[in-house]
Amino acid sequence: MGYPDTAEGFMIESQKNWQDFKKQEFKLKPFEDRDIDVAIDCCGVCGSDVHTINGGWGDCPLPICVGHEIVGKAIKVGKDVKTIKVGDRVGVGAQIQADLTCNNCKADQENYCPNTVDTFGAPYKDGTISQGGYSSHIRAHEYFTFKIPDELESEVAAPMLCAGITVYSPLVRLGCGPGKKVAICGLGGLGHFAIMWAKALGAEVYVLSHSPSKKEDALALGAKEFIVTNEDEWYKPYAFTFDFILNTADAVHKFNMPNYYSTLKVWGKFHCVGFGDEPLPQMMAQDFAPNGCSFGASHIGNRPEMLAMLDLAAKQNLKSWIQKVPISKEGCAEVVGKVNKNDVRYRFVLTDYDKEFGQRG
Repeated sequence: MGYPDTAEGFMIESQKNWQDFKKQEFKLKPFEDRDIDVAIDCCGVCGSDVHTINGGWGDCPLPICVGHEIVGKAIKVGKDVKTIKVGDRVGVGAQIQADLTCNNCKADQENYCPNTVDTFGAPYKDGTISQGGYSSHIRAHEYFTFKIPDELESEVAAPMLCAGITVYSPLVRLGCGPGKKVAICGLGGLGHFAIMWAKALGAEVYVLSHSPSKKEDALALGAKEFIVTNEDEWYKPYAFTFDFILNTADAVHKFNMPNYYSTLKVWGKFHCVGFGDEPLPQMMAQDFAPNGCSFGASHIGNRPEMLAMLDLAAKQNLKSWIQKVPISKEGCAEVVGKVNKNDVRYRFVLTDYDKEFGQRG
């Protein structure tokens, strides 16, 4: 068949063999009036890709093509599309559809829509399963397709569409800005964006990490101070210091949470965007009482936040720290394997799609 009925991508057929990618066709959802077809040029590699295919987050529909940090060229637009035209360079992140009619959507909370469709592994209303960006094409709703500013290279912009927005949204909603002291826990794909964004938004930024070797990177990204959490009583000098902690690590199950809570100001928040495979550590209600702190989490961000984040990156010349790998069966296996081992500094981007899939418009 081929496009426009199908796309071609690198898919896994078994979560037991989650690094065994096979190139095959998959069905695209029916084209609708606000849809945009994108010929993909590159795609960032997210921890979510790995947690999905290796079963860390449970079963997924198989076969599956993952990837939700997508940049490419719009090659077809529906008749009701207003914001994108054919030929535009666009991005698609971790959400590809919502009902856009519920109270959440009307309040710019579409990332919490009860009828959301994730970019891969989720059913559309016709039963088609969404497939992601390790592929030749993606068909996306206009509201979840974003024009990429000219100042941003495609490979640099791609990881912003999930990792970037996942930390930008809570930073803004928690009030990151001048006069605030913000701690970023974990320096990886999410954490390196969190440091950059928090600094760019005007906050004083601290980094909490168990890896002393990352100190120079943290300072280069804009941190004022680097705190090694493996050291005894690391938390004591920082009692009642931080307005909030944004946790980007997926190892919270290993944390002594009261130590982290003690560094928060009164009514401060420990906010989690690093989602691991293990349950949270046991916590008592009284752990939160010494400063009235709280624990929370969030899911990606909304369209206005995505546009504001891309604009901030363009205006302040903020760049993702990336490693490029040409897309192929072997390339896909390499990047997910290394992400699984945290062997990346700090985001892989799959590239050279034209060599693998040919010119697509």
